Amino acid sequence: MGTRILIIEDEVKFARFVEMELTYEGYSVTKAYDGRTGLELAEGEQFDLILLDVMLPGLNGLEVLRRIRRFSEVPIIMLTARDSVMDKVSGLDLGADDYITKPFAIEELLARIRAALRKQSRSPDGNVLTAGLLRLDPARRQVTYDGTPIDLTKREFDVLQYLLENKGIVVSRDALLENVWGFDFDGQTNAVDVYIRFLRSKIDEVFGIQLISTVRGVGYVIRDDD
Repeated sequence: MGTRILIIEDEVKFARFVEMELTYEGYSVTKAYDGRTGLELAEGEQFDLILLDVMLPGLNGLEVLRRIRRFSEVPIIMLTARDSVMDKVSGLDLGADDYITKPFAIEELLARIRAALRKQSRSPDGNVLTAGLLRLDPARRQVTYDGTPIDLTKREFDVLQYLLENKGIVVSRDALLENVWGFDFDGQTNAVDVYIRFLRSKIDEVFGIQLISTVRGVGYVIRDDD
């Protein structure tokens, strides 16, 4: 069986349209039309990616997302008709990998699916990443400094993981956007800088270190000697 995708979407015609397009691309698709059924499927079966609508009967998409993240790090792309910044922030902070607003071109959705699947396979589970006393465990989604746990959102974790995977290499903002967010921004967003500040407030400022260095005009780097 090929790559398995679960669609949790209450608009039946829309779900069937997406299923048809994904099936044509070679994906194996399962559908659920409400939040509770989708959650049960996610709990009981193994999927490679989930497309999750925000506005769902039974359990809304954000609650489904929150519950799935208790037991799985499967890539999740949120679908919604609402173009609300707060919806996007809530979804990303709860652990969504990406966010796409309806209506969208199917080519864009396919590109985001490919990007999310690439990101998921980037680091093998169990490959603990370190920088000095900092340890990041991708399999357990845990970060510690000298044994002290650090509570990070999923996006913060992913940014830190990518920097650690490229330890000693200056990573550009564009590279972070492409590999962490999974799709191209318009070049005007300050999302990367914002999340670097979040990480510094939770790590550098708390432990009195300089983990992430800024290379002006280029990007960011983590070095063992920082």
